Amino acid sequence: MAKLHFLVISFLFIVPLFHGQGTHFLKSQDGSEEWGYVEVRPKAYMFWWLYRSPYRVEDPSKPWPIMLWLQGGPGASGVGIGNFQEIGPLNSDLKPRNSTWLRKADLLFVDNPVGTGYSYVEDKSLFVKTDVEAAVDLTTLLENIFNKNESLQNSPLYIVAESYGGKFAVTLGLSALRAIESGKLKLKLGGVALGDSWISPQDYVFSWGPLLKYVSRLDNNGLEKSNSVAEKIKQQIQDGQYVDATNSWGELEEVIIDNSNSVDFYNFLLDSGMDPVSLTAIELSEGISMKRYSRYLDSLRSSADGVVSFDDLMNVVIRKKLKIIPENVTWGGQSDGVSTALQGDFMRPRISEVDELLAKGVNVTVYNGQLDLICATMGTEAWVQKLKWEGLNNFLNLERTPLFCGKDKMTRGFTKSYKNLHFYWILGAGHFVPVDQPCVALNMVGTFTQSPAVASS
Repeated sequence: MAKLHFLVISFLFIVPLFHGQGTHFLKSQDGSEEWGYVEVRPKAYMFWWLYRSPYRVEDPSKPWPIMLWLQGGPGASGVGIGNFQEIGPLNSDLKPRNSTWLRKADLLFVDNPVGTGYSYVEDKSLFVKTDVEAAVDLTTLLENIFNKNESLQNSPLYIVAESYGGKFAVTLGLSALRAIESGKLKLKLGGVALGDSWISPQDYVFSWGPLLKYVSRLDNNGLEKSNSVAEKIKQQIQDGQYVDATNSWGELEEVIIDNSNSVDFYNFLLDSGMDPVSLTAIELSEGISMKRYSRYLDSLRSSADGVVSFDDLMNVVIRKKLKIIPENVTWGGQSDGVSTALQGDFMRPRISEVDELLAKGVNVTVYNGQLDLICATMGTEAWVQKLKWEGLNNFLNLERTPLFCGKDKMTRGFTKSYKNLHFYWILGAGHFVPVDQPCVALNMVGTFTQSPAVASS
């Protein structure tokens, strides 16, 4: 892993490469990293970063996989948060991460949608307004990365998502399938994994009150207030009033905060330790919810002297390494606009897209942290039970299998699978499963990607 550390903090031995109109990228001399921009639409640029695993295992019966990581928010950066704070080769102190998902697959991080992280638009009218529009841009990105690279085409691609990224994942899965079938995209889709994903906002907001009541974080008065706002959200969603539903979602978060003494939305066993202003989730239009998402993970970092802020890491240290970020672009500089533009789609469910993926035979893995509130397991189970997939009843009737890690005899989770639907309950984890339970998460991704390295864990 020392080799990976050197590559990220070193600013030498970078080979410039240019790959087609509207596409340019750089590559490390040893080929272990590539990164660059794709102009997915005129004046709309998406940034990506690919790591090739140093743990690669050659097995003709099990090709080495690639995982595309999609962050949530919307407007949170996969290149930043997913990479340095969750699953990439280095943590946010630029130290090797023993639990990096590179142990099981190559990793492709993308700043999605355009305007997120290092991605940017030249005209703010170009922000995507729907999950489907985001999927179209991502499909264009994949076409530019994969179509002229046969080595990448030999690896199945697994779309792995967290939080709001789950909505992007299922719409991308369907868009990519259409592009593959039409011959526009040259890759094999291995599957889609939805981690603590915002697939059915209605089911999640109805889970908050009862869950917090059961764990004594709300009393009956708080539960009644929570359910009242949830009912309003349900009606607004049914009426297609999605912007109003988004505003009411912010109202409900304030109700939860006020009546629970600021429970943490990413781990209900904790208090939120952030500034009350940044907790005002109703200010979605100002990107507050996305910022809270990032700050939660940042708060878990070491407080040792000399550790730079995460913004400085991305806008100074990593920017210098990459050498490709335009002078007028700052990491996260347009993220607020991303969340604002998606207000009309934020509360729209994507259950039918999961159904369609299952019907097409795509492997769908759902995993959820036990302690998550924002995308609580109770809500995830609720939307799964709404699937119209022909195998659902058989899936629901199966017994779960307990999960362990190594020689540890403590139960770390449960799983069950039927045909191409797989579900993981991860104990002791909140919203950010790879951070809270890195061992069981690593074993899980090795299993659902059918990685040839899975046996080594």
